Amino acid sequence: MRVAVPVPVRSGFDYRCEAPVAPGCRVLVPHGQRRLVGLVTELPAAGAVPAARLKSVEAVMDRAPLVSAPLLQLLLWAADYYQHPVGEVCKAALPGLLGTAPRTVSPSSDPESPSSDPESPFSPRKPPSPPLSAPQRTAVDEINRAAGGFAGFVLHGVTGSGKTEVYIAAAADALRRGRRALVLVPEIGLTPQIVARFQKSLGGAVGVFHSALRPAERRDTWRKLRGGFFHVALGTRSAVFAPVDKLGVIIVDEEHDSSYKQQEGFRYHARDLAVLRARLENVPVMLGSATPSLETLLNVRQKKYRALHLPARIGAAKLPRIALLDLRKLPLVDGLTPPLADAMEQRLRRGEQSLLFANRRGFAPVLLCTACGWQARCDSCDARLVLHGTRARNDKLACHHCGAGRAPPDLCPQCGAPELRRIGHGTQRLEESLRKRFPAAVVERIDRDSVRKRGALAEKLKRAQSGAANILVGTRMLGKGHDFPRLTLVGVVDVDRGFYSADFRALETQVQQLLQVAGRAGRAEAPGEVMIQTVFPDNPVLQLIARHDFNGFAEQALAERESAGFPPYRHFALLRAESETPGAALAFLAQVKKNAGGEGEGDGVALMDPVPSPMEKRRGRHRAQLLVQSPRRKPLGDFLRRLIRAAESRRAARKVRWSVDVDPMEML
Repeated sequence: MRVAVPVPVRSGFDYRCEAPVAPGCRVLVPHGQRRLVGLVTELPAAGAVPAARLKSVEAVMDRAPLVSAPLLQLLLWAADYYQHPVGEVCKAALPGLLGTAPRTVSPSSDPESPSSDPESPFSPRKPPSPPLSAPQRTAVDEINRAAGGFAGFVLHGVTGSGKTEVYIAAAADALRRGRRALVLVPEIGLTPQIVARFQKSLGGAVGVFHSALRPAERRDTWRKLRGGFFHVALGTRSAVFAPVDKLGVIIVDEEHDSSYKQQEGFRYHARDLAVLRARLENVPVMLGSATPSLETLLNVRQKKYRALHLPARIGAAKLPRIALLDLRKLPLVDGLTPPLADAMEQRLRRGEQSLLFANRRGFAPVLLCTACGWQARCDSCDARLVLHGTRARNDKLACHHCGAGRAPPDLCPQCGAPELRRIGHGTQRLEESLRKRFPAAVVERIDRDSVRKRGALAEKLKRAQSGAANILVGTRMLGKGHDFPRLTLVGVVDVDRGFYSADFRALETQVQQLLQVAGRAGRAEAPGEVMIQTVFPDNPVLQLIARHDFNGFAEQALAERESAGFPPYRHFALLRAESETPGAALAFLAQVKKNAGGEGEGDGVALMDPVPSPMEKRRGRHRAQLLVQSPRRKPLGDFLRRLIRAAESRRAARKVRWSVDVDPMEML
């Protein structure tokens, strides 16, 4: 039989076993000098090795498969498509259950059964309140009509249109049919409201599953999900592998969010795997967003998915008015123009909330010597150091890429001049200036620095949602998944830098972020307003944003991608390499390209020349990348296998770190 062993080898290993065993069960096997727990993936063995030459399985660890047939098929497909070792893929899906063998093993034991029986039939606590609108009801009815078979739906609803109510109703209907639901959200810590709303409507039927849980909590939740103790699995990207049997529907909230792509190790995209799992489980899948990804919109255009629309906000709430403030004509005082500062003053007088969005942590993004032009830069990365602290007490200069930090100098290290200026406004600097400008206001800053302690984010969001905080300052953490009833003003203080990037996806991401954060304003009765400070108010993309015209942007962006031969019209893969030695990664990739034998013959695969990464040096290592592109997925996968064999055959592969990223979400 074939066993997936959690080691960095791309194929499984063949063993012989005298005891009865089924795919999806764990077995204890000898591997080199170790004894490892692996997962049976095939019976009989796929190879042609005589049984006498195979090592024997030492013990069968499960009476019944831990992994269902559809989920096992998903894992094997993912290992093949993302070109990752199958044992490591299976280990990612089975938290703490594969790897080094325990000291004692009881053959045929089943330690993963739930400690208590699952017994009661689902009964929702109460019907959705308020009742579903006509578009919401139509969306739920469409999902229900597809029950019992695969169908892909895109729930495209403007911010505040009630997508969560549709998710809950669709899940509840599946549960009434005796089925279960799988719900993916981009980041559990940033979306506590959706968790609370599911639990309020569906009761204790919801099991929350994500990688931030402590190992014991994660294992216990996994065990209960497998045993049917929970009716709903709700979690982040790793929850796509949750052991939920009898699925009735899969839901992916904020499907456009880049958090669904794992950026290290096993580089899978949870949204795409959710769609495949729905197909394998033969159930409908719903992808929801106010700003769908271009990949998803193209699938709608090509009739692969059906579009469901929520064109307006719930009740009397309206989309906020968006104004572009021209920084060429308006003065800046502590990062704010007079119109934005005046609008914040008005909200304070009316007891309403304001939110300032600045996608930069720290105090000032740049420390600059005005005498010679020196800037504080990281020794280990091709990046500037960001000043953290306050104007009166500068704690440190920090790199947001490698985490290195040091005390800021009193004099310029290059020319000795004292003229060191803090350029730009990070969230810390905005917080400080707001406290001075509005001394009676309660200012709450929410970014990665302010929520490092366990429970800090939940406490800050509680104060924000209750109205105890008058002014919110934060990064993209505040731009999605939150409903602040008293928030009527959003100010975007630094928008222009987001339009300049070496990554072709940067503009799409920028538009999605802006429309998402704008959507926090005016979600209740009071009207909302958004003010975007920019040097380029005539920018066509900003003009589309000011009209809430995401569809117009998407049409334009898709046309540009098609013309340029970029995703979603072509499929990309990156072979990345890095080394402490300058030039070594680039030389390694050049040899890999040469050994791979050139481009695909007649299949449209194109292999670019290796180039330094846009951020060439990071964490003290010099990086390079090799781009492979193809109009079709299968030829790309076939060519990547050839490329990987070429990489593995190089001696330099032992000295150079390298990895494959299929469908990369960022090119940096």
